[in-house]
Amino acid sequence: MADQQRPRLLVFTRVYPNAVQPNLGLFVRERMRRVAEHLDLIVVAPAPWFPLQGLIGRWRPHLRPQLPNFERQGDIRIYHPRFFCIPKLFKWTDGFFQALGCFPLLHRLQKDFDFDIIDAHFVYPDGVAARWLGQWLRRPYTITLRGSLTRFEASPWQRRQIERAMRHAARVFTVSEALRQDALRWGQTPDQVQAIGNGANLELFWPEAQAIAREQLGLPREGRLLISVGGLIERKGFHHVIAILPELLQKHADLQLVIAGGATQEGNNETELRQQVKQLGLINRVHFLGQLPPEQLRFVYSAGDLFVLATRFEGWANVFLEASACGLPIVTTRVGGNAEVVGSDQIGLLVPYGDQAALRDAILEALRRDWNRQAILAHARANAWAVRIPELVTAFERIVSAESKTQAPALSQY
Repeated sequence: MADQQRPRLLVFTRVYPNAVQPNLGLFVRERMRRVAEHLDLIVVAPAPWFPLQGLIGRWRPHLRPQLPNFERQGDIRIYHPRFFCIPKLFKWTDGFFQALGCFPLLHRLQKDFDFDIIDAHFVYPDGVAARWLGQWLRRPYTITLRGSLTRFEASPWQRRQIERAMRHAARVFTVSEALRQDALRWGQTPDQVQAIGNGANLELFWPEAQAIAREQLGLPREGRLLISVGGLIERKGFHHVIAILPELLQKHADLQLVIAGGATQEGNNETELRQQVKQLGLINRVHFLGQLPPEQLRFVYSAGDLFVLATRFEGWANVFLEASACGLPIVTTRVGGNAEVVGSDQIGLLVPYGDQAALRDAILEALRRDWNRQAILAHARANAWAVRIPELVTAFERIVSAESKTQAPALSQY
């Protein structure tokens, strides 16, 4: 292990922005590029590969685009090794094959960069692969939980691998207390799991004049706008908001819905959403802006009167802090870490997931309310990245310090 004061990290995640997918995993990059201001790091973002995926790409081009082997983003080096992965099948093998495909690269990087910690984001397959790589390269690893563990409970093969990976991790980070409680329910000890939420990027998000924002985006000058931002997938719940829009229009005839987002690795249900809009006669009431670069999103938030996200699950949704940083109140579902990000009724309103009547009533209440915009902006400032990063850097330093006082774990422990 490197003898140095500044720990060196190898950030390990499939979900990281790249030249082909610039909006993929922005929340990971936002977190780790700030860590890079304090610690040395490189990024390994493996890409799944299958011999026939070129044929699959003809029907689902967003699923597995061809990535470069290497790229730089500022001072950060990013590598994209390939690993064998059959689409939709044998998912319980992804962790091992990801580790196997990445091992030659990490072995070379160990000689060049001599990293101290493998820092994996998402527990499966990245965290499971990190366990194998940590064993083979004799390096400690950490795992950041960013999504619910519930979806793995039905697969005993995946659950067994995840439990083992979390048990042997030097630290399990979670982006919310709700996810920390998930990890504890899966058998982790309290001292091994640390919740460190994401932060607001105040360098990118601030209020713009509403009229200017609407003009820039080509949105109606008059009327009230509901704003929703996220990947166009079922989990985000855009269809729930569209479904209650006719009822909302009975109370607010000038109301319109603006959706910013596009296809993700989870899928793309834009066709279904547009069909729903057409069937409900809302073509002139719903605006799809498509995928926008991060620097344009503050205009989306600033154009609106209320941010709405009827999501089925979130670990820690950065869009809430982005909306708050632009002074926008929020209506969302009480799932995952949402209640932690939207921590008071001064910031927004929470409703049970799937309760359409409660969602409708909360939106109507939010549109009636005179919100304290300064309190909303203060909430974003209190959750800025400058508050989060020192805690994360300290955790990495302590892991390396503790590791230097003990021998590397024996292979039998794994």
